[in-house]
Amino acid sequence: MKEVAQGKKQSFSSGRVSFQKYLLVRIVYLVVDVLLLLPIFLITVVSRVSRRPIDVGLGPLPTINSQYHKQCLERFGYRCETFVYYTWYFTDAFDVNIGRYCPRAFGPYIAYIFCLFRYKCLYTYFTGGPLGFTTLLARCEPFLFRLAGIKTVLMPFGADVHVLTRTKNRLMVDAYSKDYPGLRHSHARTENMMDVWTHGADHIIAGCDWIDFMYYWDTLMLSHFAINLDDFVLARPEEKLDKPGGPLRLIHAPNHANLKGTYQIMKIVNELNAEGLPIELSVVQGVRHAEIPGLIQAADIVVDQLVLGWYAMFALEGMASAKPVICYIRQDLLEFYTDANLLEVDELPIVKSSLQTLKKTLRDLASMQRSELHELGLRSRAFVEKHHSLNSIGSVFNTINQSLGIPKSILRR
Repeated sequence: MKEVAQGKKQSFSSGRVSFQKYLLVRIVYLVVDVLLLLPIFLITVVSRVSRRPIDVGLGPLPTINSQYHKQCLERFGYRCETFVYYTWYFTDAFDVNIGRYCPRAFGPYIAYIFCLFRYKCLYTYFTGGPLGFTTLLARCEPFLFRLAGIKTVLMPFGADVHVLTRTKNRLMVDAYSKDYPGLRHSHARTENMMDVWTHGADHIIAGCDWIDFMYYWDTLMLSHFAINLDDFVLARPEEKLDKPGGPLRLIHAPNHANLKGTYQIMKIVNELNAEGLPIELSVVQGVRHAEIPGLIQAADIVVDQLVLGWYAMFALEGMASAKPVICYIRQDLLEFYTDANLLEVDELPIVKSSLQTLKKTLRDLASMQRSELHELGLRSRAFVEKHHSLNSIGSVFNTINQSLGIPKSILRR
């Protein structure tokens, strides 16, 4: 068992957040919101007459996919920009980081004013746009953007729509309680923000297992996650077929261990090793995103999550690298997306497994010829090319933008 980490050791699970601290932050933002309400309103009205130079702004949540979404939109002729006012450890590859020029506490207000005079349309998440971390203004934000004449496209990423009273997946609830105990304090806020943006957004995108928590959408996708296949070099066939008698090399990246099923995965691999089955598991944490493609290429199989029920970004990175991917896929979601004509029958090339079936799944994969694994990996990459490439996702975004009347400022490449 190998553990790959960089810099400061990253914890599998988040720390506990006290209710007192959460409440204090909400109160502070409420006081500032009240003081700034009239100035924000006046600046919003004035911004209507501004000539905004950028077609689409993507932010402020510092997700890896923002850079891919930008590439998607640029391919279809839109001038785009990613912006944040804070970053996470895995990437700082954003066009504008407002947090470099002001304290994070002021970031929401500065970022909002920045957006008013820069973007014609905003792609963001249910945590909210730049005012999402505030209290009163966060709930006014859809109205304010409408007042400013800025279109908004909303899409989930996960925790922003996970109102856990709406799911029957109790293992997921249990995992959340262990990984993110502080979320119980913000449960009502999450539900409220979903209502605010469901009523106020100009366009809403749904997909993944997020549909369990959403009650309206304009566009349904398998997911909005996109991949630039050029970032994931396809290994030569002879490299895929090496070490026929060597251990089966697995890679797993737990940014939240219980939601990924990490501890059970480690336990099962240890049990199989004790039985004499040669399997090598690399657990990757705290690593910059730029290093992920190389780490995936060194593995035979990618193990994604075994709790939530649908695939996400790490699975797509594995498939883009032409690797077989193990992931828990809920049968009801598979049938739903097939019935919705987003999937063909038996099209999804993911190796479907649950925590209960993982041991058998790994035994079966270990018994396969490397050429069979290689063929499954090629099917995986072809699936990403069809459903999650820059052109595929960009085409959906282009249709959305055309329906909203967003102009194109650059020629399509």
